[in-house]
Amino acid sequence: MTDRSLPGPFREAVIDLDAVRRNLRTIGERVAPAAVMAVVKADAYGHGAVPVARAALEGGAGWLGVADLHEALALREAGIDAPVLAWLHDPDARFADAIERDVDLGVSSVAQLEAMADAAASVDRTANVHLKLDTGLSRNGIAPEDWPAAVERAAELEAAGRIHVRGIFSHLANTSPDTDAEQLAAFLRGVDEARRAGLRPELRHLASTAAALRFPEARLDLVRIGIGLYGVPPFGDGTTAADLGLTPVMTLRGRVAAVRRVDPGTGVSYNHVWRAERETTLALVPLGYADGVPRQASGRAEVLIGGRRHPVVGRIAMDQFLVDVGDDEVAVGDEVVLVGDPQAGAPSADDWGAAADTIGYEIVTRIGPRVPRTHVEDA
Repeated sequence: MTDRSLPGPFREAVIDLDAVRRNLRTIGERVAPAAVMAVVKADAYGHGAVPVARAALEGGAGWLGVADLHEALALREAGIDAPVLAWLHDPDARFADAIERDVDLGVSSVAQLEAMADAAASVDRTANVHLKLDTGLSRNGIAPEDWPAAVERAAELEAAGRIHVRGIFSHLANTSPDTDAEQLAAFLRGVDEARRAGLRPELRHLASTAAALRFPEARLDLVRIGIGLYGVPPFGDGTTAADLGLTPVMTLRGRVAAVRRVDPGTGVSYNHVWRAERETTLALVPLGYADGVPRQASGRAEVLIGGRRHPVVGRIAMDQFLVDVGDDEVAVGDEVVLVGDPQAGAPSADDWGAAADTIGYEIVTRIGPRVPRTHVEDA
């Protein structure tokens, strides 16, 4: 058990692994009987891939998802042997190591399929693959016009024992209910075509967090839960984590590094874009854009100090920014919460996203390596 009462370091991101488990269970209960893939790409959206992956598996995840092979192999090196899928590949990717380590591979072209089959033959193994059909996002994935040839070739390679098509998947654009429904229909047509070619995929997966929660028809056999795992809403419509029964996993915090009383008219930070309108107190916070705090949120975001929210004033700099705390009693060493649980009064990742004209996903994922991650749990 971690003692959470001790003063925090200069700056840190506290990662609540119990919240990961709760979030996984909450979503898992809602989407059942579909299985859940916990997406831990990008170092688990900035939360720490290995500890988050373990917590998600303990919470009931049956699969792990990552973007690239390096992320998948890092999980294997950490001793995690759960099923894992990697879907975004370097043009010169070497698939043999991943195949030997039982990493499932997403396929976005016939050329990738051939490379995976050749790699499997080189290590005398069968590659487990998931064919990705582009249903309208226009990113990676096999184009609809190439799909018939791709499934025919996949069936040939499966008959030869070089691959096993374990799954077929796609990704929704989350543009509108009508567009999502059109993508689902296109996906199901693609699955039918694959079956006519002789393939028998065990897993059909299309929904990420947004569709898993609001589009039940898209849940199919497996849902891929990314941002919801971390307690950040996916919708951008004002829905809160609490509305969804989720808990924000990350608390980004630091300690006040300096306090200064200033006179009216005093300029603050670069270019003096903010000047004090009255006598006030400024608190210096030792995080900046080098740590992932978005400069675009200058003069628009808030932080929590002493149980009250206060505005960020002046330009956010590389290593620090200033907060106007008015006449409140604030001292060097006091805790400053940038991002946390709104139920405890803290700004959310979405609050900072709105302040920076971006999304909560980016806020948590962009937190830099200078900010240590402290993983806590009660178990």
